[in-house]
Amino acid sequence: MRSLDLTPLYRASVGFDRLADLMDRVLTADVAAPTYPPYNIEKTGENSYRISIAVAGFSADDLNVEMRDGAVIVSARKADEDEGRTYLHRGIATRAFERRFTLADHVRVEGASHVDGMLHIDLLREVPEALKPRRIEIAKGARTVTQLDS
Repeated sequence: MRSLDLTPLYRASVGFDRLADLMDRVLTADVAAPTYPPYNIEKTGENSYRISIAVAGFSADDLNVEMRDGAVIVSARKADEDEGRTYLHRGIATRAFERRFTLADHVRVEGASHVDGMLHIDLLREVPEALKPRRIEIAKGARTVTQLDS
């Protein structure tokens, strides 16, 4: 397994803790990451995204979506309804799961919907006005900095 020492990043920067933690988490992630349930992440607009998760066999009441610590956490737990049933083949997995999606700064959850066995989570990136590019007017012929007399 590869290891990356992020100590120089911590020594030479301020406020990048979240980025360093994300890099550390990605680099130390287990290669055999869980693949259940399958999901898609799509870009639906310039600042909008959608996470779609295949949740066949789960009702909306069995699913939980929450935003915590800069991540969307989707979990599901199915009530045990198999008592008295005998399956000849069981191919639809309804086992409990928890799936975490780390969000970038200024991305928030707009809403979630459960349609045709798919859970859709809509995300929106809202860049604050202070971070948006703005045009600075250039004054002609006037001094922009006043000098103080000492």
